Amino acid sequence: MPSGGSPQIGPYIHQLRRRQGLTLDGLAKISGVSKSMLSQIERGQTNPTLATVWALAEALKVDVSELIGFRQPEKRVRIDIASASFTPEIRTEDGRCLLRILSPADRADSLEWYELTFAPGGALISSPHARGTREHLTVLEGSLEVIAASERQTVPLGATARYPADVEHEIRNDGPGDAKALLVVTS
Repeated sequence: MPSGGSPQIGPYIHQLRRRQGLTLDGLAKISGVSKSMLSQIERGQTNPTLATVWALAEALKVDVSELIGFRQPEKRVRIDIASASFTPEIRTEDGRCLLRILSPADRADSLEWYELTFAPGGALISSPHARGTREHLTVLEGSLEVIAASERQTVPLGATARYPADVEHEIRNDGPGDAKALLVVTS
């Protein structure tokens, strides 16, 4: 019988086995641990070796630490706030287009996220990005025109345009008022 200080994994193994709809025979077959040994472990009559615990953890698809009573510490929720004054901004040379960089710096290799504001006549003209890059533009105010290679589409208020960005492309505000959009670039 296990001493008072050792972890009582038997009842937990029993609970996991039942929850997964396994019989003693079924768990014995997938773990390689004999049915009689499993029965003794579940009743707390023996402490299994580390090799046995490992085999049972693999068979039950749980971490070994979970079986022996060590729990991973709970991850603390962390909410980071980037104030408006610390959000980087880029303006086109003519000043008619403002890009606010919303994406986190540590994701710059795979994800870019911008808030775009266009004055009338403003345009964001881009050279081709890396092969396979796509842009997703959602218009929040006004309407915009997207040109990718030789294709041209008007994107009305509330709509999202998805297009290849590995070709020459541009976003234009040919309307009479300001336009605003969110742009996500994925590669």
